[in-house]
Amino acid sequence: MKHNTHFRTIVISDVHLGTSGSKAKEVTDFLKYYSCQKLILNGDIIDGWQLRRGGEWKKKHTAFWRAVLKAMDRYDTRVIYLRGNHDDFLDQIMPLKLGKFFSIRKDYVLNSNEKRFYITHGDVFDTITTQMKWLAYLGDIGYTFLLWINKFYNNYRAWRGLSYYSLSQQIKLRVKQAVSYISDYEEKLTELAKARNCDGVICGHIHQPAIRQFGELIYMNSGDWVESLSALVEDHDGNWNLLYYSTELEKAESQPALYHS
Repeated sequence: MKHNTHFRTIVISDVHLGTSGSKAKEVTDFLKYYSCQKLILNGDIIDGWQLRRGGEWKKKHTAFWRAVLKAMDRYDTRVIYLRGNHDDFLDQIMPLKLGKFFSIRKDYVLNSNEKRFYITHGDVFDTITTQMKWLAYLGDIGYTFLLWINKFYNNYRAWRGLSYYSLSQQIKLRVKQAVSYISDYEEKLTELAKARNCDGVICGHIHQPAIRQFGELIYMNSGDWVESLSALVEDHDGNWNLLYYSTELEKAESQPALYHS
């Protein structure tokens, strides 16, 4: 590797370690290449739902945590692990602080230059998850099946010389749009940020990376490491970007900054 980019903050979410769909190797490579002062693991990092149903924990899942520990040791990276709905087993132990650099929390307020961002996984406003958990589990099974189909579909596309296409993400997006899920989700979370006297919100959960402005409020979603392979990064001037994984990290480029502090 030619160089290493050091950010002030990196936010990743929805890695879903313990599932076959998790891009654990890719996110581990990402964390080896891009370092930061503060790493925020914003929920669904470990998929307790799948592990309880017989999901498999592999060496590449352990390698992810080794990369996190190495960042703490090499760069004094402060790691903040926020609970998501798939890693709700953390409810039994949080809040928890381990040493100087690692903590487990429900939510977090991040100071970014003169701005304050409320950070939460985002499932708090998913009424299906919070009020009808049995239906959420059923939906999770269906989503896992879609990812399985997606794998074979993209093998076929690769054989035809076509680019990667997330069939599962497109199907999920259409279903969410049918019930105005995403727009309601974004609006409610920005309202929560305002209620917390913050200038914006940073979340995950819906696997849809985004940086958007809602009036004076800023909405940012870090995406996921199942389909979009994305993270939110803050540079040392307080500028935020979405950064996507590339098979050649030397050529990885962030999108043009959509928000400047």
